[in-house]
Amino acid sequence: MRRWLTAAGLVMALGAGSVACASEKKEEKTFVGAGEVCGDVFAGPLAEMVEKVTGDKLFFAKSPKGMERVVAALKEGYESGRPWAAGDALCLLHPKGAKQTDEGGVKFSMYAPQDVEDEGLPAGHELYTMGVQSSVGRGNATIYFECVTPQLKGSDKTPLRIHGGFGRGESDAPDTREYRNLNMTILHAVSLKLVKELGCENNGGLPKSPVLTPK
Repeated sequence: MRRWLTAAGLVMALGAGSVACASEKKEEKTFVGAGEVCGDVFAGPLAEMVEKVTGDKLFFAKSPKGMERVVAALKEGYESGRPWAAGDALCLLHPKGAKQTDEGGVKFSMYAPQDVEDEGLPAGHELYTMGVQSSVGRGNATIYFECVTPQLKGSDKTPLRIHGGFGRGESDAPDTREYRNLNMTILHAVSLKLVKELGCENNGGLPKSPVLTPK
């Protein structure tokens, strides 16, 4: 029951924005670097990592409100009482000049307990030791962790179960340990930003620095 990146209705930042003077127009950027694509999600060293694993430098500009949507979706899912919830995409990566099907990014959802009981993985994937469960493949990484937060009543007894996934989309990058570790490093860093927004105790059980150890 593995749920992966699905196209969530993110609005592309296209067109022009009005300014105070009606005679002047300020065009919004259609394409931006990885450090700007979804606000500051991949700001700093992450931007270079994203550009390296995707093989692209420019992406369609996306709404910076992905974090808000993810937090809201996870809280709504938890409060529904259901064992799992679809969550939302935090950031979709669509490179300039790429096919419509070439899209990666980061998504978070709420997973059901049985999702981590079966350690069977797709061909070419391997388990890592970080979180409740984590794994990497040629072009993606996934991580499962739990969040206890004062923002959710009852999470001290039944934690919010979070599943995060990163996919780099189509890329000619080699399938090496370096690139697999980059996939996981990107996902780990964005997951830490999410646990900060949720106020998860002990960083949701995630280390401050990524543990890149195959299981």
